[in-house]
Amino acid sequence: MADKIEIRISGLGGQGVVLAGQVLGKAAVYSGKNAVQTQSYGAEARGSAAKSEVIISDGKIGFPMVRKCDILIAMSPEAVEKNVKALKEGGLLLIDSTTVKSVPKIKARIFKLPATGISEKVFGERLYANIIMLGALIRMTDMINEKALEKAIRDTVPEKAVAINIQAYKKGEDIVGQILS
Repeated sequence: MADKIEIRISGLGGQGVVLAGQVLGKAAVYSGKNAVQTQSYGAEARGSAAKSEVIISDGKIGFPMVRKCDILIAMSPEAVEKNVKALKEGGLLLIDSTTVKSVPKIKARIFKLPATGISEKVFGERLYANIIMLGALIRMTDMINEKALEKAIRDTVPEKAVAINIQAYKKGEDIVGQILS
């Protein structure tokens, strides 16, 4: 991992982008890193633009907001449209290809994962696409360890949802592992 990595998770209210950022931030701290997590969403919350930003660093974090992200996770077409300009050249764009059909031509690594479709097929609802995306991100970057992510899930989601969220994280990791093998 680089000395500092800036991540923006974006989508629509109700897609769990804020929860994903909270889990990722906690997991980074549990991995021995410094982290800051911020979030914003529209007044309507559900269905309006939402984003969560996480900065993970080996050193001190001087400014708590993402200026230019190294990684952009986009879970809706609006998220791509609004945030792609904030992605650094050569960065990583991880999109939910179930919901995002059009990707602009950019100088970045683009990885498409049908997280919402996988969530519906495997878990019977769209709810776990955010954690599937986190599992994919962790497998692709190795920025935090698996035990730290599982602990962060246990400490963040309601107790009755812990097991299924851990399954969702592992599903995202497994799919990326199959693709990268």
